Amino acid sequence: MRRIGAHLSTAGGYYKAVDRAVDIGANALQIFSGSPRTWKRKPINAEELQAFQKYAYDHDVRPLFVHALYLVNLVSDNTDSVQKSKNVIINELEFGSHFDCAGLVVHVGSHQGRGWEAVKDNLAVLMKEVLSEAAGTVPFLIENSAGQKGKLHSNLGEIRETFDAVGSDRLGWCFDTCHGWAAGYSATGREGSKDLFAAFEEFDLWDQLKCIHVNDSRDPFDSHRDRHENIGEGSIPREELDAILNHPRLQNVPIITEVPGFDGNKSPDAENISRLRAIAQ
Repeated sequence: MRRIGAHLSTAGGYYKAVDRAVDIGANALQIFSGSPRTWKRKPINAEELQAFQKYAYDHDVRPLFVHALYLVNLVSDNTDSVQKSKNVIINELEFGSHFDCAGLVVHVGSHQGRGWEAVKDNLAVLMKEVLSEAAGTVPFLIENSAGQKGKLHSNLGEIRETFDAVGSDRLGWCFDTCHGWAAGYSATGREGSKDLFAAFEEFDLWDQLKCIHVNDSRDPFDSHRDRHENIGEGSIPREELDAILNHPRLQNVPIITEVPGFDGNKSPDAENISRLRAIAQ
């Protein structure tokens, strides 16, 4: 069965996220290691995380991903923020190493108006340091952005440049459909768009794609705004998602959705999983 999962809360314990996944018909899972809006992280409990992995696999919920917190900016002009970002990514990679994590999904940050060329070299240096200092083998997955407020990697060529500059087998990436749509990429030849699959080919991104975040968009095409919407309720046409999810080279890539849900809980729900299963063959 296709691996279609969701980003879900761990309130009540990590195993509760597995229960929530099973309840909505998901068979893959993404979580935060702690609050996404604070630097503070509690000490890693290896036994608890190993039990979480077993519980998830016993319930056929896999693979398991972690999403880095929202405060990360490895290219900030604030040195304290850069150090905190580096430290927390190292911590989250080590967190994931205790439960066979399939990848830590990271928005690496914003150039804050300085531009890609001004920050790319420092970014590569810091990512090399992170990967050399973090225990384990959990993949570092760069997530493409919508390009809002100077966010890096809205241009897929920047992801290729980062891969080449860092040169690590632990590097991969995660494609977010909402972010790609907002950055002007289309898989169906939309007028005025950048060809998504041509970019995959040009920048040799097929094999390093380890996860697809499937989210609809509250905003128009090429808006450079990052606001997720429930599947089928936003501006991304059904045929666009169909082309992505059913491309022969992407059919084995796990899917994670991060949508608000229809039930008022601000979390993916059964209806969204059902809609994704109707698209992804």
